[in-house]
Amino acid sequence: MSQAPCTFEDLYQELEETVRRLEAGNLPLAESLALFERGAALTEQCNALLDQAELRVRQLVVRADGSLEAEAGDSLQQGPEDWPGRA
Repeated sequence: MSQAPCTFEDLYQELEETVRRLEAGNLPLAESLALFERGAALTEQCNALLDQAELRVRQLVVRADGSLEAEAGDSLQQGPEDWPGRA
């Protein structure tokens, strides 16, 4: 069964919780390493979403009436579920 894509806010919240747990300390080494690896993956996913959002903003075009429209050829439909290593 396919998992629903995570939002930036969901990923960021999990990243904050992961950092909080690491900063609190008192974890076994193996758990600390696992949390660090998860935090690195979450950071990568958040950065990818921010990069996509920035690209989307840069691709917006102002029409003559002042409204915004995405440029033709907009290929920003890829989401977190399409990232490598994500099931």
